[in-house]
Amino acid sequence: MSTFDLIIKNGLVILDSGEVYIDVAVKNGKIAAIGYDLGEAKEIVDAQGLIVSPGMVDVHVHMIDPGGIRADWEGYVTGTKACAKGGVTTFIEMPLNQLPATIDRESIQKKYAAGKDKIYVDVASFGGLVPHNLKGGIQELDEEGVVGYKCFMTTCGDPNIEGDFDKVDDYSMYEGMKQIAKTGKILAIHAENGIIANTLGKAAQARGETTLADYVASRPVFTEVEAIRRSIFLAKETGCRIHICHVACPEGVEEVIKARAEGIDVTCETCVHYLYFTTDELDTIGMNAKCSPPIRDKKAQEGLWKYVFSEGVITVVSDHSPCTPEMKEHTNAFRAWGGISGIQNNVDIFFDEGVQKRGLSLKAFADMIAKLPAERFNLSAKGSITVGKDADFVLIKPNSSYILQAEDLEYRNKFSPYVGKTINAQIAKTFLRGQMIYSQDKGVENSAKGVFIRK
Repeated sequence: MSTFDLIIKNGLVILDSGEVYIDVAVKNGKIAAIGYDLGEAKEIVDAQGLIVSPGMVDVHVHMIDPGGIRADWEGYVTGTKACAKGGVTTFIEMPLNQLPATIDRESIQKKYAAGKDKIYVDVASFGGLVPHNLKGGIQELDEEGVVGYKCFMTTCGDPNIEGDFDKVDDYSMYEGMKQIAKTGKILAIHAENGIIANTLGKAAQARGETTLADYVASRPVFTEVEAIRRSIFLAKETGCRIHICHVACPEGVEEVIKARAEGIDVTCETCVHYLYFTTDELDTIGMNAKCSPPIRDKKAQEGLWKYVFSEGVITVVSDHSPCTPEMKEHTNAFRAWGGISGIQNNVDIFFDEGVQKRGLSLKAFADMIAKLPAERFNLSAKGSITVGKDADFVLIKPNSSYILQAEDLEYRNKFSPYVGKTINAQIAKTFLRGQMIYSQDKGVENSAKGVFIRK
């Protein structure tokens, strides 16, 4: 019989065909066998009482490294340790808010250098689409191995900071889509009508409105839906494959479903925070819960859950977007930083809210956190517990209640809207390519085993 590096025994394993009590063996970082009586291994992990899921593939993450003047927001070490603790084994990094923004060969090489020997999980990259990288930048990023591209249709970046990101106008989006279409890769889009939303926001502030509820009201559903429609129309014109980021309303998902029925290559995601929080609790939580698009009402939340179950959205992401505490310390919601720190609690909250509270099947859970996003972005070694794939696992302890404390967070800045919340599932262990990178008893292993994935 073969001698494997690792065998995980006695767990309820989520396979492509569904969950089954079965053993999984690992050799040289890959899944080598799935079955019973697999033989000997250098290490045996008893997963009795645990769910063995593929590690999460989070396709929407900001890490801010290299950080420049933002170096105190988040870095690869703290951010990827949070991933390991939370069961996220692979993520795709957004091309902002790091400095310089990732928009060409030079900037992505600086990013790769910044992460050398510092990443605790595997990292793929988005390149940026901005108005000033249309003369070769798209092609350079393709050659450097990005898995896709990202653009903003609304305000982003700071024009006073050299090397910062910038939003697209309609022409640069159209031209960029034509160029990206030739690479065969996907353009991920932050779809909001910034002109309308920002003008409504200024009017609200002029009336003296300052609350998070006021902020949400200034970015109504139609400002999201209009931008999604415009994105889809340009994708149809250019043949560009697109992915709509962080959809916060069911109406937005419905636009994507209609477009797919018409043959347009478009998918979308939603975020854990849209499935967990609603507008009426935001002002109690405070600015840690501010994001864009904003967290909407209960009806919108229920509509999004419907599309999680039907796979109208292909994945549920963190949109981990950290900052420093003072950027959240505002009494005026319009001035606070719009981003949520959440990557450490993707898996446990989604498992609790989806599987345990709403009856989402384990197969659908694993598809949503791993298989579908890996397939969409061509991460062919990731996404499922299948012989030949990378041995990336998260072992989940179900029905195991805990209250998240700030000191539990691995983030550089230890705040999150989930702090103080009771979560009825825990991450017991995380494995990256067959090596344990986190366990409840030992914490995050002090060895950066992650690699950059270049396509």
